[in-house]
Amino acid sequence: MQKTFQIGAKTFILDQEKAEAAFAAKKVINGRETMTFNLLPLKYQWAYELYRKMKANHWEPEDIPMGKDIEQWRDTAHVSDVERWIIRMGIGYFSAAEGIVGDNIQHVVREMVTAPELKLVLGRHAHEENIHADSLLYMISSLGINPHECEAMFEDIPTIVRKNEFVTKTSHSLRRDLDLTKPENKKLLAKNIFIFGQCMEGTQFYGLFGMVLSLYRQNKFPGIGQMFRYTLRDESNHIEVFRNLFMDLVEENREIWTAEFKEELRQTMAEAITLEKEFIKDCLPVNAVGLRLDDFLTYIDFIADRRLEGCGLALLNPGVKNPLPWLAEMMDIKKEQNFFEGRVTEYQKSSALAGTDDADL
Repeated sequence: MQKTFQIGAKTFILDQEKAEAAFAAKKVINGRETMTFNLLPLKYQWAYELYRKMKANHWEPEDIPMGKDIEQWRDTAHVSDVERWIIRMGIGYFSAAEGIVGDNIQHVVREMVTAPELKLVLGRHAHEENIHADSLLYMISSLGINPHECEAMFEDIPTIVRKNEFVTKTSHSLRRDLDLTKPENKKLLAKNIFIFGQCMEGTQFYGLFGMVLSLYRQNKFPGIGQMFRYTLRDESNHIEVFRNLFMDLVEENREIWTAEFKEELRQTMAEAITLEKEFIKDCLPVNAVGLRLDDFLTYIDFIADRRLEGCGLALLNPGVKNPLPWLAEMMDIKKEQNFFEGRVTEYQKSSALAGTDDADL
């Protein structure tokens, strides 16, 4: 079917069937290759909706006051060495981990997907990783932490080294010309998306998030705690982006969804849990006021099973209960009126009142 437009002496003919064929050719991978960024008509509606939600949640680190944090960081009488160590580990680990995620999005996943709306939401995802990295630089400079100490953590703390190697090895394996029509290469990409979305951002980030927010709950380091709350709200959307991307990739390439591949992914999550629990023990070497090591170890089992379930995979620890139920309420930031004395920016636009869903915690 063609539609003709007569504008003055010129005639323009638009071929609807050709346009519909182009829409049908949209795929997660191996779709229609084009230099145009043709978003409409949308095929992956979820990607555009998440993009708009993420954009509405925009925030800037400098809008969050750090005066109380600086005061507490220097107050050796009322803030323990353990609590200060948790903050140091949180800032040190995330200052580079966020960059690892962003690099994988830009140079692996976004390069391989072909539908424009998927590239759109992944571009926003990468931008938010930059904001998170920027927020950590803001924390480091505010507290006067030696930035070389943060870099040293990635070289000198074995549990951090192992966590980084776990995620970067799959990212590096995809940085070459791959024939994505081959099932084995489709599995490599699917595994990468699963590792970064469900294992790393979805599970391995949550131990330290919980610890920092436990301190925030006790009115310690309120500026850092608030930035972690905003970051965790962003991460909830990132997890959903990669979960949807993973599920659509599998749905369009059913030949890879074998019992063997499912078990491989479950064992990958099991490895992620083991690495994270060892890391948590380094973050919290001894129990502190309001912080129990066993709670955070159990929480990782709970979160990991939520991620597996969301991807249609069998649980590793059926029946495990959430030992930190307050965390979901802590993240319902749309209810907040005033976090600190001084100016507070309302980051969430009226068009998208999207706090973190309890199901994401």
